[in-house]
Amino acid sequence: MRIGHLLGTGRSADVYAMDEAWVLRRYRDSSDARPELAVMSYLSAFGYPVPRLGPSPAAATPSDLVLQRLTGPTMLESLLSGALTGDEGAAILAGLLTDLHTIPARLSPEPEDRILHLDLHPDNVMLTPDGPVVIDWRTATEGPPALDRAMSSLILAQVAVDRTSPLATGARSLLTALLPHLADQGGIPDAQLAQAVCRRAADPNLTQDEREFIDEAAGLISEWAG
Repeated sequence: MRIGHLLGTGRSADVYAMDEAWVLRRYRDSSDARPELAVMSYLSAFGYPVPRLGPSPAAATPSDLVLQRLTGPTMLESLLSGALTGDEGAAILAGLLTDLHTIPARLSPEPEDRILHLDLHPDNVMLTPDGPVVIDWRTATEGPPALDRAMSSLILAQVAVDRTSPLATGARSLLTALLPHLADQGGIPDAQLAQAVCRRAADPNLTQDEREFIDEAAGLISEWAG
């Protein structure tokens, strides 16, 4: 397969066309994508909705992943267009977290640990004709499911408290609808919220403006989640 034209650029990676079925995602900082490949392969074996993994071309590097070329909008695009309501988006996100946390950890010996995405938000969910698919598993790890719930909530809350963002109102609505679902899953304990705050603050891809909203966002979650 030949690496084709650039399709899109994210915070840490670029995506190139290969053909109608496959794309190549390449990390700009030369990060090793093989751990991510192992996680996605493991989740796929359990039937979790991740992009299919494709054959690597001869020119591939350890920073490359060949992935299924998905069709459809992101959840964020559907929320912004009105094709998806906040309640519908919250139910999808909660369901994806619930399903993910039924899968046993791949490496951890702790019986309660699960696979965690740690960046599961509307822009990392593709709404394909076959259903939602979760993308961007770079931050995946293993640990208590409550940490995943805390991180997803914190990411939404950061947008919700940014009064200059055109996405703030929608993020608040989505977070309001999501938190009751997460309460049914076990809620967001203070210890896991504190861990999420530390991880988020250490994210090198965040802007300074985004960092300034972390503490306020955590306070909003504590208030709303009780």
